[in-house]
Amino acid sequence: MGKFICGIQQVGIGTDNLHRDWEWYRKAFGMDIRIFEDAAEAPLMINYTGGKVQNRVAALAMNMRGGGGFEIWQYKSRTPVPADFNIELGDLGFLAVKMKTPNAAAARKHMVDMGANVLTEVSENPAGAKHFYVADNNGYWFDIVESDNWFKQTKSVTGGVYGTVIGVSDMDKSIKFYREMLGYDVVLSDSTDTFDDLNGIGGSNRKMRRVIMKQTQRAVGPFNPLLGTSQVELLQLVDEPGRKIFKDRFWGDLGFIHQCFDVRNMDGLKEMAAELGHPFTVDSADSFDMGKAAGRFSYIEDPDGTLIEFVETHKLPIVEKWGWYIDLTKRSDAKSLPNWLLKCFQFNRVKS
Repeated sequence: MGKFICGIQQVGIGTDNLHRDWEWYRKAFGMDIRIFEDAAEAPLMINYTGGKVQNRVAALAMNMRGGGGFEIWQYKSRTPVPADFNIELGDLGFLAVKMKTPNAAAARKHMVDMGANVLTEVSENPAGAKHFYVADNNGYWFDIVESDNWFKQTKSVTGGVYGTVIGVSDMDKSIKFYREMLGYDVVLSDSTDTFDDLNGIGGSNRKMRRVIMKQTQRAVGPFNPLLGTSQVELLQLVDEPGRKIFKDRFWGDLGFIHQCFDVRNMDGLKEMAAELGHPFTVDSADSFDMGKAAGRFSYIEDPDGTLIEFVETHKLPIVEKWGWYIDLTKRSDAKSLPNWLLKCFQFNRVKS
């Protein structure tokens, strides 16, 4: 993989009530740093929104412990649609978001104490990491996984996004894609069975092949220390095909709508994607404006059509209420922003 991808910037979460759900994510996961909140049209996404330009409002929230963020995303021009079936493990697309924690037992107790729907006990996954599953107030699944990779110590029992769990139809083809295209070059575990650590989640009784992968190298980018390391977990059913989670629905409908990577050198990434047979399906081509932030974004599809976004940030508010912005087009790609500057994001904290 060319050194273009710097880390997971965010996972998109389609909702019908942005502020209600964001309050839940602040309480559960400490996702209380507002990077931006913006209302606008999404004209470049019409291939995924029924051929019509849609209005939306979106907020990017982070956790100062480190990890990727949430882009909490709500249609304003239509009512978002849920899947017309109960999603189960092995269905195709984003099944769960991995959140990192320093202590799975303490994180689970926090979820129980706040009345969350905790789905599993703390146990080890096939890669040897302690974890458990919890569902949010919409029923979306989150896999809380122990990690020792942190940016800043806080009171939050979790950090931010550590990766995703993705249902696939052809494991070998998907491993190739996530290795060559996204740099997940180390297989931590590869096993086929039913899995006791997933008991309590829909579809856990079915036999599946389960592969957990990690990145060993990332491009140097401005937000590397904050975004941290990541994993991807792929699930393929053995005895039956999975159902496509977003079949006959739009990007932005209810559920996990994309996984976004922070990147540098978008032109080089575009060339590599085409060479690997995964050309950009969307490309803003120049700097898009999200009000308080700007950059270039693009999308590709994994072998099952699951949407992967790339963002090359050009401008970002460091402390919005002070009018303090940074222009990343004037900085070298060869080094990250200093930690003291990244820590200033804490002044954008939203309190419930």
